[in-house]
Amino acid sequence: MNLVLVIFDSLRQDHLGAYGNQWIHTPHLDAFAKEAMVFTHCYPESLPTVEVRRALFTGKRVFPFHGHRAYRGDVDRPIPGWGPLPEEDISLSEVLSPLGYRSALITDCYHIFKPMKNYHRGFDVWRLIRGQEVDRYRTGVKIYNEEFEAHLNEHMKGEPGIAEFFKIWKRNTSHRQDEEDYFTARVFREAGKWLFENQDAENFFMVVDSFDPHEPWDPPQYYRKLYDPDDDGCADLIQSPYHKWDEVMTPRELKRIQANYAGEVTMCDRWFGHFMENLKLQGRLDDTVVAVVSDHGHSLGYDPGDKGYVSKQGYPLTRSVADTVAMIRHPKGEGAGWISGQMCQNFDLTATLLNLIGVSPPEEMEGLDLWPAALGKRPAPREHASCVWGTVGAVVDETWWYNADLWRQGALLYNHKDDPDLTRNLAPEHPEVCQNMHERLMADAGNRLPEFLEGYQDRGGCGLAGWPGGPYGSTKSVITAK
Repeated sequence: MNLVLVIFDSLRQDHLGAYGNQWIHTPHLDAFAKEAMVFTHCYPESLPTVEVRRALFTGKRVFPFHGHRAYRGDVDRPIPGWGPLPEEDISLSEVLSPLGYRSALITDCYHIFKPMKNYHRGFDVWRLIRGQEVDRYRTGVKIYNEEFEAHLNEHMKGEPGIAEFFKIWKRNTSHRQDEEDYFTARVFREAGKWLFENQDAENFFMVVDSFDPHEPWDPPQYYRKLYDPDDDGCADLIQSPYHKWDEVMTPRELKRIQANYAGEVTMCDRWFGHFMENLKLQGRLDDTVVAVVSDHGHSLGYDPGDKGYVSKQGYPLTRSVADTVAMIRHPKGEGAGWISGQMCQNFDLTATLLNLIGVSPPEEMEGLDLWPAALGKRPAPREHASCVWGTVGAVVDETWWYNADLWRQGALLYNHKDDPDLTRNLAPEHPEVCQNMHERLMADAGNRLPEFLEGYQDRGGCGLAGWPGGPYGSTKSVITAK
């Protein structure tokens, strides 16, 4: 049996019809969900981008980041766990290739192709679509500020790093002529092309990894107009400010940035449908397990749940960031249209997918098989899920949502069953619950934290201080109770 893993970066769970959204057009992903098992409580084990892919590729935890160090040629702020595919770990492609699987990695996630990352290890073919975000892809194309001023409001015009960000983005995308030149179209078209070129493969394994709908949210205008049709002179914001929205934009500008994100989600859905049609045309849906996941979401100012942020952050960790998309379609129709509410982690998907195609996961893989519980054949294997970003962690179980730093400072505790938007902090009233949740987090870390984490200062997640210094300037967020 074949295996296809589709990854979307920064795709909010609540922006798909399959998860209850009623206003964003995602017909292809919704149709897929009707033929798939849909997991509603699947959480990333570590954040952000690279850590998630490492966990998915290896089926192992990344936290507590033992052996982490900064690497040359990477982001200018060290992120614990943001590093190469470890030499000692075996990846999905390395498990399957010796068994006769032809493998391919098709992606525009440039982070995993930076110097020494090595996430293409073990694949027979890897194809990187260059130019996303601040990928240093093109030089020699002169870009003037006037070319991106429409995407700046008054606040962004004063941010020192945003102009350089937009110059790189504009230079990388200067060749666009029509929708097929956009990144998500190129990724899924390339993946479909590989399928046609490899019809002779008896068994194959594909990772199709779309960096969209990660920002900048710059879909063709007709997608944005599905959700915000007015051209009234509003700044056409396409880039997350990593800030409290009411401090850096107007309500009208917030509506525009939300519409641009929604438009990009719809564009991703369209090209995912193109790829699925390729699988169908070749009859490969009859012998292929297909999984669709997101690495995390992005807060977009949908309050109260987003807590006033347009950002992605580990503290306060919102459901919009932590609730991920996880759907698995079995070719024989097992679990089609079913919903599983069991607690699970992204690296559990690795073991589950291997078992579904009849391959036993290597002993070093730590993920648990979710399928028997999803079909109601046995109890769910996990009672909680943990998620760590830098030095802040979260633990979620059937009732509680806990969030604090690794030393229990700034504890936030919510009863997410009664308070799904996480609005009432109950930590002062339930210190014993906070203690129990913290002990679970430490147990997941093997009860030992590496010493370097003590000196790590960037505890807020992904830049809650805007854009100081450069396209990815350092932040020194201080964790405080909210």
